[in-house]
Amino acid sequence: MKKSTKANIMLAQAALKHHFGRQPLEALITASRTYPIMARVDIQVALEKIFKNRFQAKMMGLHAQYNHETITIAHLLNIQNYPVIISPLQHEEIDVGETLPVRCLNLAAWLSRDGATPFVVLLSQSTQYGRNTGIHIEIGVPPGEAGAEFSRKFLDELEKLVKNTASYRGKIISLEQVDRYSGGAGIIRVLKLRSVRREDVILPEKTLRLLERNVHDFIKQRAPLKKLGMQVKKGLLFYGPPGTGKTHTIHYLASQLPEHTTLLITAEQVAYIDHYFQLARFLQPAMIVIEDVDLIARSRDEMRGACEESLLNKLLNEMDGLREDAEILFVLTTNRPDQLEAALASRPGRVDQAIEFPLPDADCRRQLVRLYSYGVPVAEETVEQIVHKTKNASAAFIKELMRRATQFYLEEGRDGALTQENLTTALEEMLFSGGSLNVKLLGGALPN
Repeated sequence: MKKSTKANIMLAQAALKHHFGRQPLEALITASRTYPIMARVDIQVALEKIFKNRFQAKMMGLHAQYNHETITIAHLLNIQNYPVIISPLQHEEIDVGETLPVRCLNLAAWLSRDGATPFVVLLSQSTQYGRNTGIHIEIGVPPGEAGAEFSRKFLDELEKLVKNTASYRGKIISLEQVDRYSGGAGIIRVLKLRSVRREDVILPEKTLRLLERNVHDFIKQRAPLKKLGMQVKKGLLFYGPPGTGKTHTIHYLASQLPEHTTLLITAEQVAYIDHYFQLARFLQPAMIVIEDVDLIARSRDEMRGACEESLLNKLLNEMDGLREDAEILFVLTTNRPDQLEAALASRPGRVDQAIEFPLPDADCRRQLVRLYSYGVPVAEETVEQIVHKTKNASAAFIKELMRRATQFYLEEGRDGALTQENLTTALEEMLFSGGSLNVKLLGGALPN
């Protein structure tokens, strides 16, 4: 039984020996490139295109018993302890935000020819101490100028296809924490945020003008600015009380910048800032969003230890480390701009424009009432009553007020317009029944 089992196992080395014929395997010339792990889907798609359109290839799945280091072509030549063997093709399904996930190979090789030149292409995961850190692509060719030239062209073509594929471009993504002691960042998660239209953004005219000038107008002029040698990265700071529309506006920008990949960094992911910046460089043009940036970028005088300061330094170093031609837009948000570290908030090149999100004025409150009525009829007199009673309230408060008033309206089974009685009942519940804490949670203000 043992002899039969061993006879059925085929070593990768045997397949290479058969493919290269009389060419000694130890004389092969190899070249490799390593890509970030987030390029895994793009590499899979690129390799499929190359071998479908240009070369006929024999593809074989591979298996290595121990994976504590990157598997290379040199490993395939081993026939002693724990050799790499031929196995079924093994895939992982990777979500890219489409209807179906993309199936990506774990460890595989393609045996093919360019005219009279045999070659092998190996796909493996770049591994350090058992941890996946990227994607390793290696090509092996016979010695000589023809093989060397072909391997250069092959890798160049692959890189071009990878850049043009960009499976995550134009999407909204974040990195999911991997449950490892190493704390390494791993899987990319594609987020499904609501689409926000221009008419759904209710802000003062001054704020809207600054947004247009520093986002849409700036992006339109990126190419000529780059041609002049000027930097095309930009940092924006959104500041203002809670519930005034900072996050809502970010959703709007993500909806209106289809060529940009949006990377959302949450408070618990700040330790992975370097991974996010690497991803942004790879997928640029990109928008990096760090909400509540004061959690990691408060004034050094207010910090409670070296750990907090190291996160701040990591953020500053990553922002400074970007090339001036990097097409990356930073959007930082805070409710407490006075607590930010001056090295971040007061230095052009890191933050170039601060944009205030104030509490809505009367005209904005009027627009918010109509927006958040969602088609339920509201008499003009009732609208003005709401505007009067919500002075110093946030946009989030008005949104919740309209939802509660509509709930009372629906419970009454009315067919007409929302009534002032519905409004009064909702305000009573929000402002008085829940006490001052409820008012604070909702972003409202008790009437004088």
